[in-house]
Amino acid sequence: MHVELVSQPGNTAAKVSLRPGEVCTAESGAMLAMSSNMQITTTTHKKQSGSLLKAAKRLLGGESLFLNHFEPQNTPGEVWLGTDLAGDMLVLPLNNDNLIVQGGSFLACDQGIEVDLGWQGFKSILSGESIFWLKLKGRGTAVLSSFGAIYPIEIDGDYIVDTGHIVAFSETLQFSITKAGKSWLQSILGGEGMVCKFSGRGTVWCQSHNEGSFGGLLGPNLKAGSKR
Repeated sequence: MHVELVSQPGNTAAKVSLRPGEVCTAESGAMLAMSSNMQITTTTHKKQSGSLLKAAKRLLGGESLFLNHFEPQNTPGEVWLGTDLAGDMLVLPLNNDNLIVQGGSFLACDQGIEVDLGWQGFKSILSGESIFWLKLKGRGTAVLSSFGAIYPIEIDGDYIVDTGHIVAFSETLQFSITKAGKSWLQSILGGEGMVCKFSGRGTVWCQSHNEGSFGGLLGPNLKAGSKR
């Protein structure tokens, strides 16, 4: 599977080229266009092992109920993938690595990668963000998306990241939810609230924009406009 990202970084789309026998698994509704020889199979999980339990876990992880599997027939083919929110994408090769992905940031992967749920407990509930994280594991290529620009932060020790700006991070990192300032009052008044404190060695991929903050800003304006 070969992935080419176009129109980076603000309105990125992914052009996925496949040879016969190769399969691209993508989020439901992500397809923009495709070659006429592309066959689509829809399941609740892997192409050959869909289950309602896996589907329920994916819903809790912030992802859609179904996955679409694209496979060209007889000759090479291509499929174009996009996202609902404007932003960038990241192509990550995994070599039996485990990657934790924030719900909603997973876009696609090849057949060598398993998509499962990574439960992070009550510390995620307290953060006000997604309760669940997705875990990608195996060998292959994954495509992630972000709201706004996406950039990596290499961590060796301790590091603080706002919970709403996390796209993904290495499973080698440990994390805990804590206040941003010296006191809870400072954290609330400063507009930061709770943050994620990472420790260890690994990479955190962040996005420049926060979906929750954007929705909170846009929501009242949409309501006001609907009354006119």
